[in-house]
Amino acid sequence: MITKPDALTTSCVPPSKSLVEFGAYISGKKVEAPGIAEAISLVREHNTGSPVSDAYVWVGLHEPAAPEVEWLAETFGLHPLAVEDAIKAHQRPKVERYGDSLFVVLKTVAFLDHEALTATSEIIGTGEIMIFVGPDFVVTVRHGRHGALSDVREKLEDKPKLLGRGPTGVLHAIADHVVDKYLQVADLMQAELEEVEAAVFAEVSSRDINRIYQLKREMLELKRAVAPLQTPFNALPQRRMIPSEMREYFRDVGDHLSRVCEQVQASNELSDSILQAALARSNALANEDMRKISSWVAIISVPTMIAGIYGMNFDHMPELRAVYGYPVVIGVMVVACTLLHRAFRRNGWL
Repeated sequence: MITKPDALTTSCVPPSKSLVEFGAYISGKKVEAPGIAEAISLVREHNTGSPVSDAYVWVGLHEPAAPEVEWLAETFGLHPLAVEDAIKAHQRPKVERYGDSLFVVLKTVAFLDHEALTATSEIIGTGEIMIFVGPDFVVTVRHGRHGALSDVREKLEDKPKLLGRGPTGVLHAIADHVVDKYLQVADLMQAELEEVEAAVFAEVSSRDINRIYQLKREMLELKRAVAPLQTPFNALPQRRMIPSEMREYFRDVGDHLSRVCEQVQASNELSDSILQAALARSNALANEDMRKISSWVAIISVPTMIAGIYGMNFDHMPELRAVYGYPVVIGVMVVACTLLHRAFRRNGWL
């Protein structure tokens, strides 16, 4: 059941089934803890006795139930509106601030390989990552089969310097990972469009047109994932919550995101041009076929007409009793058909 924005349910439970991984990170190193509550205690105890708050907890969830997210909301003081969005999923990409924490929604994408594409094949798989970022915590809520963050966590844990950047460093690593995936998928979609473009100008068919429509639909899906994120993400480095030493890193991710948006827009326009070219070429081929059919019908109509006239069996008809009447009529048919055939070929109809 979805919680109301103004209140959380009382049946909150710590994450279990949806819990992917958690960890306490102090001074750039991971500290083992038996549970999330213990990890939070370690971090807050360290930050209380230290002049620099360089400790935080990172909790990763995958498609959690409402009570599990609500338990984290009570523990970290997450805003009910953001919690509701994390439970519902299917949110628009955005960056929002609630008090001293940030709530970021990122769409994840993946290029799906197929042995043979059908009309119902899904080329781009999508999912979502909701990220809660606070002074001493990062909570990631992932929806969908794509966009796993295990590689990001391992990369950060292998480099203490990256871990030492704090919660905003984790946010940057996740955003950079997601945007890099955007670039990969955009490049693969562009390669697909170029392949279809070559096929269209070689020999267009209804299958090619269906494939173009399919790629067009998937390009729109990719556009919906990246375009809404550009404006809020470009403004992210100017937020006071982002440390000054991290702002250049977020600007770099913003530049990559702008490149993706430009590439997606160019690919979308290319798909429109390919579709128009395919339809125009299909119509031209159809007209060419009609001209050929019309030409052969005109050629065949000459002997058909002559044979039909002489098949009426009247007594008084020209050349009916002549000795060479039959070969003369056959010759007329051959000559007329030959002249028509040459005329049609000269005009490009055959």
